[in-house]
Amino acid sequence: MEKFDVIVIGGGVIGTSVAFHLAHFGAKSVLLLDRVAVGAGTTSQSSGILRTHYSVRENVELARRSWSVFNDFAAYVEDEEASCGIVRCGYMISASEGDKLEPLRASLQQQEAQQVRLEYLTPAQARELLPIASFDDAALIGYEPDAGFADATMTAMAFAKSARQKGVKLREGVNVTGLLKQGDRVIGVSTTEGDFLCGTVVSTQNIWARELSGWIPGEILVTPERHAVLALECTTAPYTSAMPVFKDLASAGMLYYRSYGGKQMLVSEGVLGESLVQADATQGDVSLDYVVEVGAQVAERFPAYDTAGLASSWTGVYDVTPDWNPVLGRMPGVEGLIVGYGFSGHGFKLSPTVGRILAQEALALPTDVPLAPYSIERFTTGALLTGKYGLGAVS
Repeated sequence: MEKFDVIVIGGGVIGTSVAFHLAHFGAKSVLLLDRVAVGAGTTSQSSGILRTHYSVRENVELARRSWSVFNDFAAYVEDEEASCGIVRCGYMISASEGDKLEPLRASLQQQEAQQVRLEYLTPAQARELLPIASFDDAALIGYEPDAGFADATMTAMAFAKSARQKGVKLREGVNVTGLLKQGDRVIGVSTTEGDFLCGTVVSTQNIWARELSGWIPGEILVTPERHAVLALECTTAPYTSAMPVFKDLASAGMLYYRSYGGKQMLVSEGVLGESLVQADATQGDVSLDYVVEVGAQVAERFPAYDTAGLASSWTGVYDVTPDWNPVLGRMPGVEGLIVGYGFSGHGFKLSPTVGRILAQEALALPTDVPLAPYSIERFTTGALLTGKYGLGAVS
């Protein structure tokens, strides 16, 4: 039976980041297991937006540190050929008069206090950056010039490649079916390819994290939730890659937008999605009613898109916790098990720092960012990481 220092479950952008950082910090024997293939699960469904804007202070710090990695990605992963596909176009967020205005103001002030480079724009200045949009109702507009979007799959592949070059073993098409334990301590994993021993397990199972409930005491509170994404095409007002990502808190769906290449716009909602009974990353249906509903909101902000065509649509699945924020760190009562799940759609933009601190925790090193606020115990103590905009929005 093969034995490793650390086994990582899950080959998405979080798991590959953990594996890379474990090797980076000197772990001698690491195994990464994925049920299908690296980046083939929910990582491949990411919209790829990179920003530091959060209404939860702890998330700002994770995102701020992660942005510095994305900004110099090849050097960070020590591979001059590596790319995360970054597009530095900026990130704009706007609110009108109403219940989102003061939460936005407080969140922007928190970002400034955490040394994020931020600008406040007038509607006229916003139109200069995003001329295809209307800002007549905007009461407050924040702008992060050091933001944009990237490619989650490319990022996961690059982390995995660098991890392998540092000695990490990667096995795809291997499904973990349980944990091996001696008393309260984890000593390995059972899989469809047999058992593997280890000193520590790091679970980054994403929407499949509920499987842990059958392997350890206690309930894993995470719900798979499906969200739809549309790509709209408008030949008269293309959303170019030079235009910033835009978050519209004034819209009913709190929509977010970004360029999707050519003359296309990517758009999706920032509200609650469709809860799934079982974890399932396969594509779901996007109804015509949904397209019409979202399209009407798009046209209110982008008038030329009143006649836009639907170029494509797809779905992505979030791993959602009760407060829409991740659980990170050691599992109480189960020695040797560390988890990272429940990112609720934010995993990609936080993945460099999350992978780093989970690796540090696995190797008993001081973590760059405290893990205590992200403990699973917050769901019983009431110390929730609830965002200011409501569930399903920007945490």
